[in-house]
Amino acid sequence: MAQIAERLASLRSQLPPSVQLIAVSKNHPATAIREAYAAGQRHFGENRVQEAIAKQAELTDLPDLTWHLIGQLQSNKVRKAVEHFDWIHSVDSWALAERLDRIAGELGRSPQICLQVKLLSDPNKAGWDPIDLRADFSQLSQLQHIQIRGLMAIPPLGLTPAETQALFAQAHTLASELQQQAPQLKLTELSMGMSNDWPLAVAEGATWIRVGTQLFGPRSPQ
Repeated sequence: MAQIAERLASLRSQLPPSVQLIAVSKNHPATAIREAYAAGQRHFGENRVQEAIAKQAELTDLPDLTWHLIGQLQSNKVRKAVEHFDWIHSVDSWALAERLDRIAGELGRSPQICLQVKLLSDPNKAGWDPIDLRADFSQLSQLQHIQIRGLMAIPPLGLTPAETQALFAQAHTLASELQQQAPQLKLTELSMGMSNDWPLAVAEGATWIRVGTQLFGPRSPQ
């Protein structure tokens, strides 16, 4: 327990007040979440809906947790995602956004959303390219039941630090442009930066960083 608490304290000491930490608990047990919770952490990120639901069932005595879905969301899991997550960072298409909005309306929920952008070609990542996002943004801004709060960006593997930082800067610029296009929205969030690159993301305006390995250690094999 002390190890997670020490890592958490060290990480927080390096973050400016404008940046919030999502502790990525994918492939880590609910006991690890409890340890981070005891050290003051409240925001947790999961990649898979079913894995998160199982952990939530073990943590019902911790009512002030905030759950973030950061992995790709399949259309057949949308209803459960809306039921079990406060934030969904990985909304990567108009079809998914529209489905989320419709189901959120049916359930009387209003999840907060980040739109996932793909600023460089990467066959392993989903997301809008900037041209398509600009084209879709007018109809996205009209959705009534989800709260679009900003963008999520994940760099491809193999970039240099300078290339990674440039990509994060592009995400920041794109978010500012979209905010001007839809001033009624509060596009204040940039979800970008993980264990290996979060300082670069923070330098370019990240408001959420998603850190797992640096906090919890290596993931358990699945």
